[in-house]
Amino acid sequence: MRAVGITRFGGPEVVEIVERPVPEPGDGEVRIGVAAATVNPTDLALRSGGHGVLEGLEPPYVPGMELAGVIDAASAGTGYRPGDRVMAIVSPRTARGGAQAEFVVVPADSVTPVPDGIGLVEAATLPMNGLTVVRALDLLGLGPGQTLAVTGAAGAVGGYAIQLGKLAGLRVIADAYPKDSELIRRLGADVVVPRGDEVASAIRLATGHGADALIDAAVMGDLVLAAVRDGGQVAAVRPFRGETERSIKVVLVLVRDYLHAADKLAGLARLAAAGRITLRVAQALPAAEAAQAHRLLEAGGVRGRLVLTF
Repeated sequence: MRAVGITRFGGPEVVEIVERPVPEPGDGEVRIGVAAATVNPTDLALRSGGHGVLEGLEPPYVPGMELAGVIDAASAGTGYRPGDRVMAIVSPRTARGGAQAEFVVVPADSVTPVPDGIGLVEAATLPMNGLTVVRALDLLGLGPGQTLAVTGAAGAVGGYAIQLGKLAGLRVIADAYPKDSELIRRLGADVVVPRGDEVASAIRLATGHGADALIDAAVMGDLVLAAVRDGGQVAAVRPFRGETERSIKVVLVLVRDYLHAADKLAGLARLAAAGRITLRVAQALPAAEAAQAHRLLEAGGVRGRLVLTF
């Protein structure tokens, strides 16, 4: 089968199409014929060596953490049958590799059906980024009426953070460049502040005392601390840069903690089907153009997700 392979660490030129054996599902697993898989910043980090050598694995590494497609084979008791449309989350840190391949085998508890009316390209944008936000909100434990700030709000994680925050009854303050302000308002932010190094001051001004919590999708590190009240919280989607202050708690959000949270993924799918959260595709490209997808994402300014099709 064809798969996207990272043959060595480096720039986009190291991303190639490689041939790999078709994986066989074991007990409790399903094999998915992949229709679409997204390209995320974590794939760029894997390609450039930011994740280091994957222990026990040899290149080519197959990137990708989220996909949508059709069940090709399923072991007994999984509840799935060939032909079922599904979405799934997967870790590339296994011998089987990640999502960017023609066929992917995953445990059934990493999968949920794609609701009618949602295309597979759109569905592929939900599992990793949606579950990242669900994990962040679960860790923060905010209650209705509290204030959530979001940096990097125009991105995939940021957009879901706005919408899921609002669904949780939170007051959401989000950042945006001028060109993205209308998008951020449409996603439901109560207050939009300018994006940039002064975003923390703008959030504090909008709240008076600082937000109860902040999801740092822009990965600004300690620059965001001034946006948060004394004793508040910051959810970091990558290891936090700098030291905290004023008893602010920093929680690291690891989506791998929800690799087997099919119930939470199903909840996201229901919200998408009901139009409560927005699935945003920036551009769909054939898998053979994976290197170009890396270039586009690295250049910045992508709104929604780049999706590879198989």
